[in-house]
Amino acid sequence: MSKVLLLNGSAHQHGCTATALEEMIRVFETEGIETELIQVGTKPVRGCISCGSCERTGKCVFDDLVNEVAPKFEAADGLVVGSPVYYGSPNGNLLSFLDRLFYSTHFSKHMKVGAAVVSCRRGGNTASFDVLNKYFTISSMPVASSTYWNQVHGFTAEDVKKDLEGLQTMRNLAGNMSFMIKAFADAREKYGYPELEKGAFTSFPDGK
Repeated sequence: MSKVLLLNGSAHQHGCTATALEEMIRVFETEGIETELIQVGTKPVRGCISCGSCERTGKCVFDDLVNEVAPKFEAADGLVVGSPVYYGSPNGNLLSFLDRLFYSTHFSKHMKVGAAVVSCRRGGNTASFDVLNKYFTISSMPVASSTYWNQVHGFTAEDVKKDLEGLQTMRNLAGNMSFMIKAFADAREKYGYPELEKGAFTSFPDGK
């Protein structure tokens, strides 16, 4: 069975972001896709210190939620990252988590489907949405889209439940993501995944 991992970057486990993710989970269940929701925003997560330890050991030097989630991410077919908007960008706790999760894991993320979901009262959603999508696009992860930017609006969970367009966007996003996961699995059996070129690394160390 295919599986989607959902990360809630909000410190409020049953708040606005959770309401959006729960709307998606209902669709995934209907589509026969297993889900697991992980609360990131409630955990103390420090940022990457660029120590290079993960290059040698294959895991982060800080043995916390990042190392716990890593094997679940490897086994998943899709990843949904949900965040509230804090000062025009995602929750810093979540960004620290994602920096370390993506940098310290060496398994291939090729063709795992990614989707960012953001929640705010009024502004900052599209900027936060752009920040989260970068993790997918530098990892060869196809990005799932919907019928609007993947966002909901509201100050409370009850507000979000009144955002009918936002909830519709979440359902369409989950439906599209489900289709992509199934289609990629089918295509892998028939054609195999495209090969990735590796080895080129431009850094201009000679200063020219």
